[in-house]
This record gives sequence, C-alpha cells and structure tokens, in this order.
Amino acid sequence: MATATLPNDDVLVEPTPKGLTRAGAHRLDAIDMLRGLVIAIMVLDHTRDFFHFYALRLDPTDPAKTWPLLFATRWVTHLCAATFVFLAGVSIYFQKANGKTDLTSFLLKRGFWLIFLEMTVISFGFNFGEPFLFLQVIWAIGASMVCMSLISKLPARWVLGLGLAILLLYPLAATAGGVGANRVSAGVAPTDVLAIFRTLALSPGMIGTHVLAFYAFVPWLSVMCLGFGLGPIYRLDRAERTKRLLPIAIGLLLAFVLLRLLDSFGDPAPWSYQATPVRTFMSFMNVSKYPPSADYAFATLGVSLLLFLMLEKLRGPFARVLLAFGRTPLFTYICHIYILHSLMLVAVLALGFPFGTATDTVLSSKVLDNNWGFGLPVVYAVWLLVLVLLVPLSMWFSALKARRRDWWLSYL
Repeated sequence: MATATLPNDDVLVEPTPKGLTRAGAHRLDAIDMLRGLVIAIMVLDHTRDFFHFYALRLDPTDPAKTWPLLFATRWVTHLCAATFVFLAGVSIYFQKANGKTDLTSFLLKRGFWLIFLEMTVISFGFNFGEPFLFLQVIWAIGASMVCMSLISKLPARWVLGLGLAILLLYPLAATAGGVGANRVSAGVAPTDVLAIFRTLALSPGMIGTHVLAFYAFVPWLSVMCLGFGLGPIYRLDRAERTKRLLPIAIGLLLAFVLLRLLDSFGDPAPWSYQATPVRTFMSFMNVSKYPPSADYAFATLGVSLLLFLMLEKLRGPFARVLLAFGRTPLFTYICHIYILHSLMLVAVLALGFPFGTATDTVLSSKVLDNNWGFGLPVVYAVWLLVLVLLVPLSMWFSALKARRRDWWLSYL
C-alpha cells in the first residue's frame, strides 16, 4: 500500500490495530476529518447568520426569492447537522463494539451535559443578551444520546430498522398532533405540558417567549440510529468498507430523487416548476430540515457517505486541520460561536451601529431595524478569518487531549 512508505508517527496513517478515542471507541481518521469538514462548513452558515444582510430578511432556500450562490451557501450547510448526528451514532456503536462496560451511564451523562451546555454557554453565545434558550443541534444530540442509552442495547440491525421507521413515520405523529411536519412553527407558542413535549420531540417552534426549540429531537434520533445501525460497516477494512458504503450512498441519493419526483411522501414541502430551470432545480432541492424529512436525510447522508470515502485518501496540511477540528468538535463548536459573535460586536462598534445591534440577536429585531448586514463576499471573508482563528485553538486542544487523560477533557 502507498501509506506503508510514510513515517510511522504520521497521524494520518491508519495503524493496525487502529487506536481508540478517549471514550474507548475505534478510531478512524476519515471520520474525524469528515466531522472537521462539516464543522468548517457549519461556521459558514453561522457567519451568514451574523453578517449577511438578508439573513433575517428572506429564506435563503426559497426558490422564488433567493439566488443560486445564496441557495448553495445555505444548502451545503444542510450536511452539517445530519453528519454530526449520524457520526455520533457510529461512535456509539464503536464504543459498544469495543466492550465499553459503562456505555449506558456514559451516554446518560454525556447527553445531559450537552443539553446543559446548549441551555447555558451556547445559548448565551448566540444571543449575548437576556436569558434565552436556543435549542439546536447540541440539544438534539444530547437528547438523542439519552435515548440511545437504552436503544444501544439492541443489535445494530434492529437499531437501523428503528431509525428508518422513525424517519418515515414520525411525520404522521406530528400531523396527528395538529402541527404539520414542516419548517419551524410560527403559530401560537404551546403552554400545556403535552404541547411543549410535542414541540421538543416532533414539531419545532417557540415555547413561551424565551425558548426556541429549533431541533425537535425524535427525527434527529432516527439519524443517530442510522449511524449506529451502519456502524459495523465502518469497522471493516478499507476495501470492504468502500465496497459496502458506496452502493449505500448511491442508493440514498437515488431514494431522494425518487421520493422527490413522486412528491407525495418524503417531504412536507413539495417542489414545483418555477420561472426558470435554475429556480425549478432549487425548488426540487429545497428539502425540509426543521424537522428533518426523509428527503433531507437521504440527500445529506448520501453526500456525507461519499465525502467520507473521498476523505479516506486525503493527506497533507488540509487533512491535519480537518483532524484538529474533528477531534475537538465540541470545543471548536463553542469557540466559533464566541469568535463570530465577538467579531460582530467589534464590527458593530467600529462602523458606528448602535451597540444593541449585536445583543439579543435571536430575540429582537434590532438587526433589521438598524439595517445591519453585508453581502456574501464579506460573509465569505469573515468565514475564512474565523477558520484561521480556529486552527491554532483546535490544534492546541487536540494535542492536549492526545497527551493527557484528565477526566474533564472528555467533556469538551
């Protein structure tokens, strides 16, 4: 093999047997690199949220109002949440297969810790203002991990079937509850316990005036189950792994196209012919993420599997950066939020905007009232700046985790 000529201490060479993660899971560099890649893409999405003029003025995936570059900028970030949650499921399977004896308690503690961070450090980082709960992907992963503390006891193929069943059937439960399984609900915020649970579990929306549950956790749990169910394939040698994953990836993409063409099941937002072929294509690709539809899951996971297969061959400085991001996902995630929001605050003050433009950014309309925002070239420039700032931080923390085994490091 070509890799046999590389230095033995090169972290990009897969040793045999493969190393383990801090949690005792099988380690695969391509998984870390894929996780790192989607972190970098996710930073672009949040940069757009903080700096783009149209971030709060239009839906970037609305084929009637958006334009190709904005649509592509938003659509590519659809990969992030699906990949994060899916790889979390793969990691849980690796831990189980490696014989982790305290997996149930680990998933419970890890899940509740992520929920706590989402409700405190992360929510404040996004808002920089009055107490506000912004329940996003970290909340969904945490809640799904709590559920996986029991589900992970089942055989992988059973969990795979459970994931598919939830993904295909949860819209029926959401619709039966009186809320369509579509994008974030904009109606009256629920007040009774059952309605609140439905919002947290099935149909994202506001709870009261200070809780925005963007990620209903049950459909995301289905994605985590899919990752767990396919986990055995990732433990095969590279040739066999590729032989199994490539047809799965192609099959997922074909399933997306078929369901989208049928346009009667798979996504609550039907596509339609638009004024131009480009806008028609954007309508076809405009799948629902809040909560994730079957079309969304099939499209994004199909692409993610192909990216994984491509990253298995990646070497060099870019690979090292992706490894640093992917091996410190929570740390890098939290850092990027505070770096981005701090840059927004500095820009607001430097350009003479009212200070409040950069505070209570989720709750208030100050961003709109003060005409804050820039074009996509500025968004991309700020994105690259944030990535440059993140690289030394992530590499430092990755090296720290590699040489030390302090218990608290496993929580970051």
